[in-house]
Amino acid sequence: MVNLWRACAKIQRCHTAIRRPWRGRERPVLQIVRSASISAQRARRGRSAPSTLLEDATSPQPATPTAPPRPHRRRPSAALPEPPERSWRRVDLHIHTPASTDYQQSTVSPLDILQRADEQELDVIAFTDHNSVRGYAELWREIEDLELLEFLHRLEPVEAERLAEFRRLLSKILLLPGFELTATFGFHVLAIFPERTSVRLMEHLLLLLGVPEQRFGSGEVGATTDVLRAYEILAGHGALVIGAHVNSAHGIAMQGIRFGGQTKIAYTQDANLHALEVTDLALGAQRRSTARFFNGTKSEYPRRMHAIQGSDAHRLERDPDRETNLGVGDRPTAMYLPEASFAAIKALLQSTEFDFTKPITPRPADPIIAARVLGNTASQVFHESLTTKRTGMAHVLRDIVGLANGDGGTIYVGLSASEKRPIAGVEADAAPRLSAEAAAQITPAIPLMVDPAESDDKLVLVVTVPRGPERPHALTPGTIYIRRENESEIASRDEIVAMVRE
Repeated sequence: MVNLWRACAKIQRCHTAIRRPWRGRERPVLQIVRSASISAQRARRGRSAPSTLLEDATSPQPATPTAPPRPHRRRPSAALPEPPERSWRRVDLHIHTPASTDYQQSTVSPLDILQRADEQELDVIAFTDHNSVRGYAELWREIEDLELLEFLHRLEPVEAERLAEFRRLLSKILLLPGFELTATFGFHVLAIFPERTSVRLMEHLLLLLGVPEQRFGSGEVGATTDVLRAYEILAGHGALVIGAHVNSAHGIAMQGIRFGGQTKIAYTQDANLHALEVTDLALGAQRRSTARFFNGTKSEYPRRMHAIQGSDAHRLERDPDRETNLGVGDRPTAMYLPEASFAAIKALLQSTEFDFTKPITPRPADPIIAARVLGNTASQVFHESLTTKRTGMAHVLRDIVGLANGDGGTIYVGLSASEKRPIAGVEADAAPRLSAEAAAQITPAIPLMVDPAESDDKLVLVVTVPRGPERPHALTPGTIYIRRENESEIASRDEIVAMVRE
């Protein structure tokens, strides 16, 4: 059975050799195709394809009449294809997997990471584990196993769904291989490789750089290779070389180290270094930002460096207890690229088009959406509409009175408390209409704050109701309301007396 399985695996690898050139088998297949093409051409010219070069040279050649030379005809010049239009792509080139020993969620799979990248609308990501490419290799190994089962018609429904999800995500997101090297003295360097780079080559490079095989995946590997020598080796093998989180721990900018000025210059200005990953890119041109420091205006640092940012994610989502502990895609870079490819990214980072990279900052939290999660409570109320056909604004005014007779609160008008319902919004004149109606129907008057606000691109009202200054307040024709749990109800005699005696 094992031999049958291995034979089937060989068949499948042959079928996928052309489709998976990253495995390093494209050359033999192309040679076979090219030989077949040459044989067919020779057959069409009346010659059989020789079995060896010696046979071709020594076999008698039939005499063929010489055709008269054809008159030279100038071919019409074909229009050069227009270069593809550029667009902004969301890129995160620093993502770890459980192959890194310091990953914080051991049950996460490569598929989970791809799904999270899709949720974050990323176009390009890179797996960059500490001194390891095991996470990247495991992803493709799982896909190969599933495709083998598919080829043998032995795929279970759950496995078929998983394979389909892999294919869907990898058709949308470009996944690049790479690793985060720990160089001598603990400096971290990102190495990103082209799409078709084999796992074997990258593991060979790790060994060449002095990483012991038994330490693959660990951030602590002891003495490996000097930073400058690592740049040279990686760039010489076609990698995109980036200084990792240069302005923080293990960064080549040596923040907080008061010696080694010449070393810092060498580490950050070397020709084999393509970009700097920084954690303060969102500061822009502010005086103390890392990108501003390396903008080429200092005589000691004449080479302007591309500055990008990455999540350095060691978990799927941001840690709620530690804001700086980011998840996948929480700190991406926008790159203005003609296509989502390794070649396009490398060309940009080797160019002088410094305006074609910029930070993507998370949208500020929407307080209205955050409040909606809690729903209706004793201190906040949601109303999807300002008026109803039967009662007009009475439902909103009733809650204003109820909140004012209690400890105050907030009323949101234009959306319901249900998160599943879309935000309805209100009309542009809703705020003055509500203010006028409240002034006319509530006594004594309540100093309301009725503020228009936007949520999910819709106009809503945020009505801030203070604790009533002259309680009890009443709604025409004299009804007094009070908040009980998440409802405004008519106050009892004892509740009214208690408010009067205050």
